[in-house]
Amino acid sequence: MVFSMTAFARASSESTQGRFTWEIRSVNSRYLELHFRLPDAFRDLEPALRERLRTSLNRGKVECALRFQPLQGESKLSVNHELVHELNRAADEVHALLTPKRSGGPGNAMNVLDVLAWPGVISSAETDGKALQQAALQAFDDCLHSTCDARQREGEELAALIRQRLEKMQQIVAAVSAAMPQALAAQRQQLEDKIAELNITLDSNRLETEMVLLAQKADVAEELDRLNTHIQEVGRILSQNEPIGRRLDFMMQELNREANTLSSKSLTTGITQAAVDLKVLIEQMREQVQNIE
Repeated sequence: MVFSMTAFARASSESTQGRFTWEIRSVNSRYLELHFRLPDAFRDLEPALRERLRTSLNRGKVECALRFQPLQGESKLSVNHELVHELNRAADEVHALLTPKRSGGPGNAMNVLDVLAWPGVISSAETDGKALQQAALQAFDDCLHSTCDARQREGEELAALIRQRLEKMQQIVAAVSAAMPQALAAQRQQLEDKIAELNITLDSNRLETEMVLLAQKADVAEELDRLNTHIQEVGRILSQNEPIGRRLDFMMQELNREANTLSSKSLTTGITQAAVDLKVLIEQMREQVQNIE
């Protein structure tokens, strides 16, 4: 099964405490990079979210964002009266120490905004924290499932595109293989014509040896065999049920190497054009492989 690293998913759900909306964006990356944007009340979920993502994904830059909208009546604020009294008492005591001779007592050493900003003075109405986090995780699981489905759909499309190009490459390699005997014969005839034109006499054994050496240098049977082998290997990799992006990237390098060698040994313009066509197809596949997990 082939999976793309590119996907986007959004999932929403409601509980008795509010509405959760998750968004997951995934793009290609060499490794698995996880980033979160969570409300403060859900920061503790990050380890559990990371574990879920590592279980489901292997590569990609993944951004997860959560929006939580409490239901009406769930966001009432309460004041910690005891803490407010303690803060005022402490502030007045310090103020009195700093200005002991001031008439009229210490007065209001802290204003209302100072008190409200103090941690713990204002709190939301009591909620079931575990139930809230469990509802958020359930909504996340739904969004992650949609993300994996999207990655799979795109991966299948990428695999189909790669297989189409592999088929075209096989056709080109077969055509070059069929043209090689004629190309080698044409090279031999060209050399014989050149010798005849120069009107020189060469030792027949020496001439035959040189002909064989030239044919060996121009023979691309080995490159064509390796191209066929690599094409078959890429097809085999596409059928594996595991992360294959790095393997495919390596195979693209090997295919390109053989295509370059074929081009350097070309005997005819037709073979040169075939090598160029192979490199174009390999580059198209390489661009698609960059998105495969």
